[in-house]
Amino acid sequence: MKGLVIKNTGSWYSVRTDDGRTIESKIKGNFRLKDIRSTNPVSVGDRVDIDINNEGTAFITEIEDRRNYIVRRASNLSKQSHIIAANLDQAMLIVTVNYPITTTVFIDRFLATAEAYRVPVKLIFNKIDRYHADDQEYMEALIHLYTTIGYPCSKICAKKEIGLDELREELKGKITLLSGHSGVGKSTLINKLLPGVNLKTGDISEYHNKGMHTTTFSEMIELPDGGFIIDTPGIKGFGTIEMEDAEISHYFPEIFKHSDKCRFGNCSHRHEPGCAVIEAVENHYISESRYRSYLSILTDKGESKYREDF
Repeated sequence: MKGLVIKNTGSWYSVRTDDGRTIESKIKGNFRLKDIRSTNPVSVGDRVDIDINNEGTAFITEIEDRRNYIVRRASNLSKQSHIIAANLDQAMLIVTVNYPITTTVFIDRFLATAEAYRVPVKLIFNKIDRYHADDQEYMEALIHLYTTIGYPCSKICAKKEIGLDELREELKGKITLLSGHSGVGKSTLINKLLPGVNLKTGDISEYHNKGMHTTTFSEMIELPDGGFIIDTPGIKGFGTIEMEDAEISHYFPEIFKHSDKCRFGNCSHRHEPGCAVIEAVENHYISESRYRSYLSILTDKGESKYREDF
């Protein structure tokens, strides 16, 4: 029987079958022996085949080919990946310029991974009611940067329901991943969009200015007007994986555009003479923050352990 994985609670997966039932399922023993170098070989959003047993639970026996997915390096496991969600129509990255801070390196790593797997992304700047003048100015600068590159952005205050009507329209009929750091307001946003869900929300650590995890598992939540939101645990760091050095510049659209003019075809855009990308950074056609993010991904490739700071 075929179905959709709508929830992952560790060793168990909730599968919504094509006839409308929800079956608690496990991975069949030898399934993990396949060449899947991931901490979670089955992900929320996967289409799967299941065999239902007499107890009413099931084994997942096969995953259908994925249309796309968002993946990051598993924490402290540099050789393994963690698939955040699969078969997406779009992703929305919830960003806060303060309370807590979302770094541009984190944003850019998420965007580069989405580019690699052809997942459209929109940046949602939340908590606009809390920002002082410097925060507001920085947020507008980021919005200008990312919209110029081609990533749509919007400003919301989930708590006060500012900007949510437009968001509701964009979610209709689509499978949308909501992602971001702990504390950026994902659970608050989902509670406002779907008042009956009542997800637990958390506070920000005043000392560290970081969020504390409230969502502990990934789940697809059905929308009343069609489509699903995928809610995932907050991400502390975003380590990239499954990227070859020569490909990384392809996932930064403005760097890829300027790389055509480099003197050498295999230019790494770090130190080569005649590098059009370095020239574009110096002339402010490519932002320094984006270029630093590109270099940080290249640096990651040479390290034995991923650093959670990004």
